[in-house]
Amino acid sequence: MSDPTYTPPKVWTWDKPSGGHFASINRPISGATHEKDLPVGKHPLQLYSMGTPNGVKVSIMLEELLARGHEGAEYDAWLIRIGEGDQFSSGFVAANPNSKIPALVDHSTDKPLRVFESGSILLYLAEKFGEFIPKDPAARTEMLNWLFWQMGSAPYLGGGFGHFYAYAPEKFQYPIDRFAMETKRQLDVLDKALAERPYIAGDDYTIADIAIFPWYGGMVLGRAYNAGEFLSVHEYKHLMAWAEKIDARPAVVRGRKVNRVTDDRSEGVAERHDASDLDPVA
Repeated sequence: MSDPTYTPPKVWTWDKPSGGHFASINRPISGATHEKDLPVGKHPLQLYSMGTPNGVKVSIMLEELLARGHEGAEYDAWLIRIGEGDQFSSGFVAANPNSKIPALVDHSTDKPLRVFESGSILLYLAEKFGEFIPKDPAARTEMLNWLFWQMGSAPYLGGGFGHFYAYAPEKFQYPIDRFAMETKRQLDVLDKALAERPYIAGDDYTIADIAIFPWYGGMVLGRAYNAGEFLSVHEYKHLMAWAEKIDARPAVVRGRKVNRVTDDRSEGVAERHDASDLDPVA
């Protein structure tokens, strides 16, 4: 048990693993731990990711672009096993110095272009293909408001509530109460917004929806931390209806399967190199 009388030292030192379930991937320094190049497939876009909420944002976006007929959005998706430290390889650090998934490398440019941070990747792809991003300045600004809302808010849901409720080695009321309160406030923000319009930023489906769905849609649909009852997610009726609508989109169904480690191919594939990889098993 943790010492309830703990007083922080004057200078913190790293003398033991920290982070509970994710202790093996947490450390106070950046950079590569081993030399290994990233694989490169046959398509213009190379995605290095895992089927976490942040990871599936990008695979959903790519599948949505393909569904709209953009052949240039074809991609190879390579699994980065974060529990095994793949994100600390020299190749991955070159693609993302922050060693977090997802990372994208675009080989359709004169010089391969790295794009990291999920919000940046979504914005890059939206602008590259002219899809899921409003052209009207006011609508574009509202969409960006919500995109960056997700970037700033989700760490409280995942690293805050999710960590202390589901993954921390010990349960403490204070952090769970603190982050449950904030998570419910965020769910209420979304619910009230969606009471007034069909999609997060307005009348059209945009990258704001794609960014927010894996985290907050996943929460109300019962896919995150087994906490739906604890957080009374049934209270957020407009958010739930939106989540169910997004979840039913064929490209979302396909995108959620990418870089998902499972023995059942109908549920996910570790890697994706052709559209047929995601087709239903005959």
